[in-house]
Amino acid sequence: MPDPAEASVFFIGNATTLIRSHGFTLLTDPNFLHRGQRAYLGWGISTRRRTNPALEISRLPEIDAVVLSHMHGDHWDRVAQEGLDADVPIITTPHAASRLKRQGFRNAISLETWQDRRLRRGGNTLKVTALPARHAPGFAEKLLPPVMGSMLEFGHDDGEVSLRLHISGDTLLDERLAAIPRRFPMIDLAIVHLGGTKVLGALLVTMDGVQGAHWVELINANYTLPVHYDDYEAFTSGLDDFRHHVNRLGLSDRVRYITRGETYHILGRRAGHGIR
Repeated sequence: MPDPAEASVFFIGNATTLIRSHGFTLLTDPNFLHRGQRAYLGWGISTRRRTNPALEISRLPEIDAVVLSHMHGDHWDRVAQEGLDADVPIITTPHAASRLKRQGFRNAISLETWQDRRLRRGGNTLKVTALPARHAPGFAEKLLPPVMGSMLEFGHDDGEVSLRLHISGDTLLDERLAAIPRRFPMIDLAIVHLGGTKVLGALLVTMDGVQGAHWVELINANYTLPVHYDDYEAFTSGLDDFRHHVNRLGLSDRVRYITRGETYHILGRRAGHGIR
């Protein structure tokens, strides 16, 4: 019998991943636009995609839930709206849940910061907790949709947590994030959204390489996977920038790099990690 704590992260592109563990299959921030198509960010702003997703939406496996960090066109696009089952649970912010219900997604689940939702499958459990995130500095935060980070805790009905996985969501490095490692001092794997995204060519709304490296230091997960760094023209800080600052801070042993179409395997807390 396989280790029930074995987990994997399949990188589809941008912030879209398939996460499997304890019999659950989750889809994060579904974005299936193709190269050359535009994602719409509101206020008349759009950005063109540079890459293709590693998996088409029609080839997705059965999904237990979607974890959606926020309602932006590079995280929830028109392909997802048309192609996903309207009954799939979507765990997200109150703002996004309201929008999704108007689109016909009946099981959109609204979480305020630090609220959680539990899913059960057999004797296994998954608790999703909404975490703080900040998508823009100062007053500009009010102009962008609210964002949540997520903590995914896979375990069992007896309350034991076998795997703790954190997703940053689109956020800047902000003092409110310091509460995350205080509440969750043991994080097995973190997925960080990077890119140094700029809107209107000037306003930074996601972490660049230097902020991302300091985020790795702050969150202090056993390992971190970077995503959301080169898929759109609005991104100004690529993976090399992040890698440079990670190395400068002496954190290279804490980061693993995967490309679109690769799977990162977590073989439980006892056995280690690997990429295929």
